Amino acid sequence: MLGAMIGDIVGSVYEWHNIKTTDFVLFKSNSTFTDDTVLTAATAKALMTGMDYAEAYQDFARRYEGRGYGGNFSRWIWAEDPQPYNSWGNGSAMRVSPVGFAFDTAAEVLAEAERSASVTHNHPEGIKGAQATALAILLARQGASQSDIRREIADRFDYDLNRKLIDIRPGYAFDVSCQGSVPEAIIAFLESESYEDAIRKAISLGGDSDTIACIAGGIAEAFYGGVPEEIAAEGRERLPGEFVQILDDFMEFIQ
Repeated sequence: MLGAMIGDIVGSVYEWHNIKTTDFVLFKSNSTFTDDTVLTAATAKALMTGMDYAEAYQDFARRYEGRGYGGNFSRWIWAEDPQPYNSWGNGSAMRVSPVGFAFDTAAEVLAEAERSASVTHNHPEGIKGAQATALAILLARQGASQSDIRREIADRFDYDLNRKLIDIRPGYAFDVSCQGSVPEAIIAFLESESYEDAIRKAISLGGDSDTIACIAGGIAEAFYGGVPEEIAAEGRERLPGEFVQILDDFMEFIQ
């Protein structure tokens, strides 16, 4: 989960100022957490407490305003009776990483990812993006190779994961859909050689940089056995105390 949050923090400064290279400063002075991190923390809190996902997302988003929430979600935050709005946006995938760490079977992960997505993103593509991300994390945790992860996610979700970053990067533009960003984030992980490399490659695509790096970062954390100590320490320093406590509590919860 920390890996996803750090991907968000590192990518935050490049979302509207895309950079098409892996050669950049990892943490800038204004690198900060966005809605991806807020809602990832909310997902973890819901899993640990049994809190309804809709209640958790409203609670966290109301308390952490102005973090880049999408238009429909911004209205949903304040609804008295919040209902899903058939979104296929990548918000469902950016917040789902705790699900991939909390369960040990594909059936459980797929079902829980759908539950976390469907309170807002009940469009089939919204659900699919969350499921693909969470399942990739589970497979990575359980020792699957990158080629095995590629095959399983491609076969199950019909994503084209045989493309190469070098071919995607030049023409890739801002795309907040699951179908237009989740496969790209997974490919960034699949071509990576380390956690940091996955984050750099995800951001180098451009587009919705913080979310692509958030998704890739969660998978990379699972695959590489955590986040390098120096990067983890810097990331935690940029998080509110509440989120640091949730991270620590969640690590105990999943052990």
